[in-house]
Amino acid sequence: MTAATGNTTDSTTGSGGADVLFEHRGRLGVATLNRPRAVNALTADMVDLLLSQLTTWAEDDGVAAVLVQGAGERGLCAGGDIVAIYQDMLHGGSATAGFWQTEYRLNSLISKYPKPYVALMDGLVLGGGVGVSAHGNVRVVTERTRMGMPETTIGFAPDVGGTFLLSRAPGETGTHAALTGAHLGAGDALFLGLADHYVPSSALPRLAAALETESPEDAVARYAEQAPASVLAGQREWIDACYDSDDAGEIVARLRAWTGPGQADAVAAADTIEAKSPTSVKVTLASLRRASNLTLDEALAQEYRAGLRFLQGPDFREGIRAQVVDKDRNPQWKPATLAEVLPQDVDRFFQPLDGGELDLQVKEAGRA
Repeated sequence: MTAATGNTTDSTTGSGGADVLFEHRGRLGVATLNRPRAVNALTADMVDLLLSQLTTWAEDDGVAAVLVQGAGERGLCAGGDIVAIYQDMLHGGSATAGFWQTEYRLNSLISKYPKPYVALMDGLVLGGGVGVSAHGNVRVVTERTRMGMPETTIGFAPDVGGTFLLSRAPGETGTHAALTGAHLGAGDALFLGLADHYVPSSALPRLAAALETESPEDAVARYAEQAPASVLAGQREWIDACYDSDDAGEIVARLRAWTGPGQADAVAAADTIEAKSPTSVKVTLASLRRASNLTLDEALAQEYRAGLRFLQGPDFREGIRAQVVDKDRNPQWKPATLAEVLPQDVDRFFQPLDGGELDLQVKEAGRA
């Protein structure tokens, strides 16, 4: 997509080009994440621009609905720019905390948006990509959707409200998705409550065009089709039985001991969980259990506390190094096993912050 003139606004982020494109098409405000080579991974500038523009559109009588989409063929958004976070950790900076402050304000705003917020969740929708889509009220998945919260793989825990969303999924399916970091297809995204409608990817351009003149309800109804069946829905027996515990070690033991239908899948889930950061797994489980009784804003504040503690520990940095920087896929977790992560180690992630809690107040047209 190239910048146009007339009713199109092109918001750039420095000399590197337009990382977010904003357009006004008819009565539709369109935000396009525009870093296709990075699968539209979010930077601090991008979330700042999104927060500012969405705040403006919320008060603009000429905008009846908002559409969020990703440039390129690979996905809406592969999450936050974790290489930037890695560099910030290496240099002892504070940029990541500021990025999260703005990002979580954006997530909160989306959840309360006063107009229809349509998210085209095509292709990869991971981590921060879930945050800019799944809190909306018109969430569209396709046959290409691969959604997930894979944070335990990089020594972190689900954030951007992910603990709030997954804690409300049917039974223990959200716990399974969070601990394993599994990629979810369209059927599973709908089943978990992370999406609302299934539209074939080939119909997305026509859907976007229809939104310029029609209500999202009418436009989506014309192009929506029956979604593929949810895999997780068919695995409820062993998932609910094995994950119904507040102890991660007990969950793994139950998965390995399961002898009913889905035995091979249960064992594979145990193997997957044991390959993740033990600290991340235990903090993620505790986050989910706590978030089940929290509002979204309260869950975001909890995730912010935990996130800052992850910045101080070894596993987040080591996970990014192993997966993205050196790509040896051989992280050395500290501690190395679930048994070595003590209850007091987990509790520390949720203690009040000395340097100030998350501030979700949107200031000066979205700028922090």
